[in-house]
Amino acid sequence: MRLHERLPARILPLCWLKTRQAGVIAGVVAVALIPVISRALFVQNTPPNTPRNVPEFINRPPDFSDQMRMRQQGMSEQRFAAINALRKQQVTDDSAKLLKMATDLKEEVEKSDKGKLSPETIHKAEVIEKLARSIREKMSTSVIPN
Repeated sequence: MRLHERLPARILPLCWLKTRQAGVIAGVVAVALIPVISRALFVQNTPPNTPRNVPEFINRPPDFSDQMRMRQQGMSEQRFAAINALRKQQVTDDSAKLLKMATDLKEEVEKSDKGKLSPETIHKAEVIEKLARSIREKMSTSVIPN
């Protein structure tokens, strides 16, 4: 015998209505709790300060060979920086020397006769030209790491 056959006709609709309301309320509560429960589970299973969706091998500490490679790379970068700083200092010193030699040559040419230049003056001009070429070469080349 079924439930509706046992109960009187006027009690059945009231009982059925309460059961339906309870089911709807339980469904709404369950849907509302899904984000709260999932967030709690996610926070529990995630260690602090760990990026999400990153493979485990990326987060591993470097082994001995990786450490050696990083040290060598850092040392080579320091060496290249030192070489470039030395080259820059040489260019600065040579430029100051070139300026001094050029002003001395200019004064010497102004003091001499207009049509005549002494062999010393010509030699100084050649030295200035060589120095200018070496400065240009130093300025155009720089040491760049691989």
